[in-house]
Amino acid sequence: MDVRIAIALMGLVASIPAAAGEMKPEEARRFVVGKLFAFNCFEGTTGAGRIYPDGSAAGTVQFRGSGPVRHVALPPGTIQVKTEAVCASVRGMPFEPCFNLNQKDNVSFRGSISGLSFAYCDFNRRSARVTLAKATSRPLAIHSANAMATARD
Repeated sequence: MDVRIAIALMGLVASIPAAAGEMKPEEARRFVVGKLFAFNCFEGTTGAGRIYPDGSAAGTVQFRGSGPVRHVALPPGTIQVKTEAVCASVRGMPFEPCFNLNQKDNVSFRGSISGLSFAYCDFNRRSARVTLAKATSRPLAIHSANAMATARD
């Protein structure tokens, strides 16, 4: 094989997004913390949220895909990145669930409870600006408010 072709192939392989596969805890931290993700779970629950560097989390959830969309906020220290796993510490739970996190591509991953691979959620990174724009229910009202403010100036 020509050396130039081999070098070009190595460069192409190096430019491909991270390979799919199980993420180690620190890899998961870098991939997830501070970014907005939408999620869909195996039993129909959907939502979107963000995990913060202090282990807190905030977002919305709709259980089993029906009923009201609820705002959820978890306190600092809830999500813990340990040496061997990513776990959740939730007051009142008799055990501390840990998670398997498998990166699917450069913007998504699947999280499942360790030992219960059937209990999973698929997470896809979202742009906060796009999500905010989609959530705006009355763009005309915002436009009118801006027009009134401009007219007063």
